[in-house]
This record gives sequence, C-alpha cells and structure tokens, in this order.
Amino acid sequence: MKSACRNRMTCDSSEVKFAVRHIRAVLAFFLLTLCARAQQTYLGMDRNDYPGDANMATLHKTFAFTGYWLNNPPGANRNSWQSKRASLQAMGYGFLLLFNGREYAQLKASGNAARVGTNDAAAAVRAAEHEGFPKGAIIFLDQEQGGRMLPEQRAYIHAWLDGVVRAGYRGGVYCSGIPFRESAGVSVVTANDIRENAGSREIHFFISNDQCPPAPGCVFPKTAPNPGDSGVQFADAWQFAQSPRRPEMTAACRQTYAQDGNCYPPGSAPAAGLYVDVDSAKSADPSQARSK
Repeated sequence: MKSACRNRMTCDSSEVKFAVRHIRAVLAFFLLTLCARAQQTYLGMDRNDYPGDANMATLHKTFAFTGYWLNNPPGANRNSWQSKRASLQAMGYGFLLLFNGREYAQLKASGNAARVGTNDAAAAVRAAEHEGFPKGAIIFLDQEQGGRMLPEQRAYIHAWLDGVVRAGYRGGVYCSGIPFRESAGVSVVTANDIRENAGSREIHFFISNDQCPPAPGCVFPKTAPNPGDSGVQFADAWQFAQSPRRPEMTAACRQTYAQDGNCYPPGSAPAAGLYVDVDSAKSADPSQARSK
C-alpha cells in the first residue's frame, strides 16, 4: 500500500508540474501578446493640400492614417480636404482631425481671447459634424507658436478645449515638443507648459519634433517610431518629419530628405510634388474618428 501510494503521489506530482509549466507558458504568451499590442505603432501622414483620391489610394500602402483639416490649413484660403471623409474611410484610412488655431497677434488684437476660443470651438464642432465624424472623436487644435503660452494663448486654448468637450467631442493640441530656450538656464517645452497649466482638462497631444535626434528624418519604417520617443512621453501622435525640412533641426538626418528639402513617400518622384509630413501614432485611427 505504501509503495503504491508513493507511485501515485509521484504520478500526481508530475502531472501537477506539467500543468504548472503549461499554465506558465500560456500566461507568458498572453503577456507577450498584450505587450506587443500595447507597443504597436502606426505610420501616418499629413499635408495642407489634399493629394487627390488616386494618390491617397496609393499612399495607403504606406500610411495607416492621415491628417484631416476641418478648416483652412495654415497659410491657405481654402480647405481642399472638405467632403473627403467617406472616400478616405472607404480606402481604410484612420484620421487625425486638425483645426487651425489663431496666432498670438490675432488673439491680442481681439481683446477677448476666450470668446474667440469659444467661437472657434463651435466652428470646429460644426465642421466635424458636417463631415460626418462621430461624437467622441478627438479634434487637435493646431498651435503653431511654441514656447511658454502667454495669457491670451492660454485663455484661447482652454476656451477652445472646453467648447469642443461640451459639444461631445474630445480635445487635443498639436504643438511643439522641442525645448525652447526662454532664458539662460531656462527651457520650456510647449506641450509640457500646456499640460501643466490645463487644470483638470483631459488633453490629447500630437507632438511636433523634427529635430534629429530624436527624429529619424524622412523615413518610412515598417515599425513606426513610438510617439513617446518624441521627448514627450504622454504624446498620442508624433510628427517627426516635415516638408520642407528645417535645416537647423535636421542637419544630422538631411540625407534622408530629397535634394529639394522635402519628404517624399516611397514610389513618389519629387517631380510629382507629392511631399508629406510624416507621423506616428499609437493607433491606426488617432482621433478615433472612423464612423461605424
């Protein structure tokens, strides 16, 4: 009896050890899968002018998502992206919704930056609804000027964010992630300044940092750079290449750009004029703007 009992215990012990090893292997695979999903990144593009449906279909071979202007892009007197949502979604694109904000001089001259922000938020919401983008989508306010935000800029940004959120959308900001030297020994990162002075507001960030490094230059890797590597760990998306390149920022990666200084996607000759800004994001649909 004792001998038989010992054999059974040995057998049970072997089965338990096997089961434990199997469970550990399954758990390890599960954790690795979760980790891979958590670290997955996607390549995207943005530009002020809509390239045309045929070009966008070709560009989707390289890019998972595209920037999409809800109003006139910087320096433009029209918005050529208008009414393109349905066709782009049918191609498989995700979206990075952009709304061109105001420069400091305009806000200062207005006498009421907060009111301008509220009005612009209403315009952004109307455009998003007209284009068919669902409630809950993230709209990124294009804040071109960097450094520490002045009172008028802060009032404008806060009013804009609050207006977008009240209407059922979510607010984001496109801004610089490059340290701006304010004075001797003092540097300010625009994204940090906006976030640290936002109170309880939830803000998503699309970071501009084309400085090499950390930016890799005009490249199109299968694994897109992690937005957190932009120098702003909380970034949702990262614009790491611009057209044309800024010489003072891109000296270390100038060979990745075309001779004319622009960034052209794979298979596009400079003569075609199809230059882009290159982005990465943690989602193939950074604004979560694809309609169901």
